Amino acid sequence: MNRRLLPLIVVAIALLAAAAGWITFQSARQQPGSANAGPFGTPFQLITMNGEPITETAFRQKPSAIFFGFTHCPEVCPTTLFELNGWLKQLGPEGQNLGAYFVTVDPERDTADVMKTYVSNVSDRIIGITGDSGKVAAMLKGYSVFARKVPVDGGDYTMDHTASIFLLDSKGRFFGTIAYGENPDTAVEKLKRLAKS
Repeated sequence: MNRRLLPLIVVAIALLAAAAGWITFQSARQQPGSANAGPFGTPFQLITMNGEPITETAFRQKPSAIFFGFTHCPEVCPTTLFELNGWLKQLGPEGQNLGAYFVTVDPERDTADVMKTYVSNVSDRIIGITGDSGKVAAMLKGYSVFARKVPVDGGDYTMDHTASIFLLDSKGRFFGTIAYGENPDTAVEKLKRLAKS
């Protein structure tokens, strides 16, 4: 082996080891419920469907299930809200301390009144969240939620968006997700574990 290459190889191995250590450390910090992980998301100032102010502290006072969607959604959103409400009922007293939220990705159409009518038709446990379009967009970005306006015939539009329910523990740390169409028994088990976090 060329002796001039040996120091370069040693440096390269040291750099790779350092990079692997950093990646491992970052991964451990982001594990659901990890004591090292900070609160998930970003600060925000929006309003509930009742017109009351709400901030990120609502997600840091008790375990929370948060779904991002919109009231004009044809299938995913009403199905998810209906299922989430059913799972919460199934938990009974075991899930009493769980917060449940429906955050709009379409604040232009989803005013507080629209959200209240929509959510109240499905659940008395889920709280709708809306607000200024710019503030909602900033929240979606901070919570790594995908949302995009898609034009449809007649000059109207629909929304493509993340369809999972985000689960946050009592300190606002990322705890996991419930996927759209997930097995109901699995979803209930996840919510049971979340309620104890």
